[in-house]
This record gives sequence, structure tokens and C-alpha cells, in this order.
Amino acid sequence: MKRRWERAGIETSALGLGCWAVAGKWNDPGASWEWHGTDDVESIRAIRAGIDAGVTLLDTADVYGSGHSEVLVGKAIEGIRDRVTLATKFGHLFDEEQHANLGRTDASPAYIRRAVEGSLRRLGTDRIDLYQLHIWEHPPEKAGEVVEVLEQLVKEGKIRTYGWSTDVKASVEAFARGPRCGAAQILLNVFEGNDRLIAYGEGKGLALLCRSPLAMGMLSGRYTKGETLPRGDVRTSNFAWITWFKDGKVNPNYARRLEAAREILTSNGRTLVQGALAWIWAKSPNTIPIPGFKNTAQAVENARAMEKGPLTAEQARQVSELVAYEDRNL
Repeated sequence: MKRRWERAGIETSALGLGCWAVAGKWNDPGASWEWHGTDDVESIRAIRAGIDAGVTLLDTADVYGSGHSEVLVGKAIEGIRDRVTLATKFGHLFDEEQHANLGRTDASPAYIRRAVEGSLRRLGTDRIDLYQLHIWEHPPEKAGEVVEVLEQLVKEGKIRTYGWSTDVKASVEAFARGPRCGAAQILLNVFEGNDRLIAYGEGKGLALLCRSPLAMGMLSGRYTKGETLPRGDVRTSNFAWITWFKDGKVNPNYARRLEAAREILTSNGRTLVQGALAWIWAKSPNTIPIPGFKNTAQAVENARAMEKGPLTAEQARQVSELVAYEDRNL
């Protein structure tokens, strides 16, 4: 199952592997950004297994694990670089040695050039296929300066295309004015999304990488019995944007909504995970979910969703109705 990035001239698998969860320790003052239960050897093995199962897109960010996620991805693709499309992000400042998020951002031309060199080094490659601005709050009216340096990086062969990880339509529009902008990364899962942004992306031929397609694991169905996640897991941090979990437990409101659609999501022999991904494919021909994973079994389960393909349009409509899908329209 493939996706053609019309504007960028790139073809990838219809699913990518999101490499935040495997990043290991990553902290900032007063909060944790890590996921419990990861192991570097298993993470590398899992990335390889996903690739062997048909995944050709890997998405990470320089700040994930303060550079560690990129290092792991680089090790996993050693010797097979040409089999994958690499996507990473920039904009958040971090201390690579201390594994610490510094809580500040920078989108200046000088910083972007330093950041891309750091990512190339950690990934062990001479080019990044998709380079994404990772600062949601960067003003759209100031995007021109960022686009200018990204266009230059394309000309220099350091990146192939670029995009913005944001759910603000005005921000995506600002980047799309750049001739070599080829993608946007947006929030999309069965519970919520931005339909105007999806329609805009389709019209512009942008690949739409979909983050949190499994609602940070909530849509796996593994956390519906009231158990509490270990202290230090990012899902215990109570960030305002993590609505699917509360105090380290699944938000019961979302659990009820998921149960209402379970039968459709698990049709045709799918797991819940695969059904949630199939709904995203039914949403648009441009969507590419990038689910996270912590082990080989999860990476392969994600990849094998492509064997089942999308839900039908009617199934997708019914799921949206049953879970009370929220169109955010930012």
C-alpha cells in the first residue's frame, strides 16, 4: 500500500513509523517526555522489522530523546538507507549530553543550518527527505524567512522537501507558498482532526503525515481497565493537549466512545490498532499515519494494517458518528 507525495515527487508506504516513543529518557524542568518500557536494542530491531514488513517512511525529531531517537534510527537504517524516506523535525532546543529539553525554540536561519547538520550527523546520512518545522506557535506571518532557508537547503541537496508540524491552517498555507514544500504533519485519529486542513492539503498535493493516529496508545485498547501508567511516562504528565489520558489512566470518556465503534474497527480480521489506522486511510488519499511503537510486535502490527487497507467510506462515516469525531478547524 503506497502513497504518492504529489508535490514532492516522492512515493512511500501508506504508513510510517513514528519514532518518539523509542527515544528513551528525555526530560525538562517539571515534566517528563519519555515513554516507559523502551530498550535500544529492541527499538532498532523493531524499526528493522517494520521496514521488512513494508514500511518505507520513518518519522522522528531532533528533540526526541534529545537526539537519541535520531541516533537509533540511524543505526537501524545502516546499510539500507536507500530503502527508506527519512523525516525529522527541528526548532526545539535541547542538551544532547544531558538528555534535556531546554524549553526554548529557535527558527532563525543560523539555527536551522546548525540543526540540519546535527540531524544529518545523528542519522548517519547525507540528506533528509522531509525536514519539518516543529514549532506550533511560530507566527505564520514570519514563515517566509524559514521557507527561504529551507528552499536553500533543498538546492544544496541537504533536504528533499519540507513541511510544518502544526494543526493551524494558516501556518500550513504559509509554508505551502514555498515551491518545494511537500508535506504537513497534522493531528488525526478517530476522535479528532481538522477537515479543512485535510481538504487544503489534498488541493495542494501535500502529503499529510498524521501524528497521534492511535491517541498515544489509547486506541490500542490495551489501557481500558483502569490501570495507571508508570510514573515518568509522558502520559502521566497531564499536559493540556493529552486529552486521551488523565493522571496516567485512560480518560473514561474516550474509552466509552472507542467501545461504541469497536465492532466496525475490528472488522475483516483487523486489530483495534489496524482499524484505527484503516479509518485514517479512508479519510483522505493523502493521509499517512505515523503510529508509534515500543517493540517489534507493535511495529509489525502497525505495518500489517496495510495488508487490510482502508475502511469503506460508509464504515468510516459510521465510526466517526459512533465516536463523536470532533472537527477542530483551527
